[in-house]
Amino acid sequence: MRQPAGPKLRVLVVEDSLTVRRRLCETLAIERDIEIVGEAEDGRRAIELCQSLRPDVLTMDMMLPLMTGVAATEYIMAHCPTPILIVSSSTNRGELFRTYDALAAGAVDVLEKPRGDEPEGQWERRFVDAVRLVARIRVITHLRARYARPAPSDAAPAPAASGRPQRCRLVALGASTGGPGAIVEVLRGLSPRVRVPVLLVLHINEPFGRDIADWLDAQTTRRVTMARHGQPLTELEGRVVLAPPGQHLLVRDGRTQLTRGPELHSCRPSVDVLFESVATEFGPAAVGCLLTGMGRDGAAGLLAMRRAGAATIAQDEQTSVVYGMPREAAMLGAASRILPLDTIGAAVSELAAMADSVL
Repeated sequence: MRQPAGPKLRVLVVEDSLTVRRRLCETLAIERDIEIVGEAEDGRRAIELCQSLRPDVLTMDMMLPLMTGVAATEYIMAHCPTPILIVSSSTNRGELFRTYDALAAGAVDVLEKPRGDEPEGQWERRFVDAVRLVARIRVITHLRARYARPAPSDAAPAPAASGRPQRCRLVALGASTGGPGAIVEVLRGLSPRVRVPVLLVLHINEPFGRDIADWLDAQTTRRVTMARHGQPLTELEGRVVLAPPGQHLLVRDGRTQLTRGPELHSCRPSVDVLFESVATEFGPAAVGCLLTGMGRDGAAGLLAMRRAGAATIAQDEQTSVVYGMPREAAMLGAASRILPLDTIGAAVSELAAMADSVL
């Protein structure tokens, strides 16, 4: 238990189960730097209390009466943006999909509800740490309607890059906090003419990563699957392939490779592992894109891609939920372009059509 260094962290707890809500509140109440300013048992009440109390952070269940956690998250992020930590179950596929929807709507992070078999105090420590971490995130107004319907874009392309033309053979994407919504927007912004494989690493807390490929597949017209070891890239044209939870994804000898090697930047899968392998395998015949996320995973890998001649993009600060990974890339000079989220899909499409080798 630490001493408060300033004003207490004001938390609104949203949970319909009285038993679970009491456990959450009791866990937070013993922390001297945290104050529980309200409790809500349904989504509608959560919105009312968020508007009247203006908490620093919410914990939000997904399965709520009257108004679901997804609907409440959408409204809050559109009308009174507040950092939201989802506290939900991962055992039900429908609830998992609602969790992904809420993350796309602007919720910051997700933590599994206590199962009851954890060592004493372990889940409680993770919960308190997650609340404190999420509360530090500067959230942005997030209109969920932007993700309402799959519609590939043929928006005006980004300015053509100069240099020797090089046929693009692969696109590599990396994202972390705020990633689900950002990835959806980029994938929807890709022109249907982009038929190269898209390899993707997304950091998402276990065990919530197992069905996210299916959720992404339902959000766009582009096929999204979980990567398998040894897949020939020639068989993945036009598809998006996602690193499985707990495994690094890389490319070698024209095939996908999965490994359980050591974590990098406390991450497995790691964006750096993917990007560095793409730099080695494809050089200038690739496009790399680093999206919103906490930490620095992906920055060194994006730099390796740029040095190898690939076209590289980082998301800008204004549209990032967390300007951590893209910021590190920008500071290293790894990104040949720093772009707002809603232009990245079109830029990747243009670069994939005529990738640059001297950016």
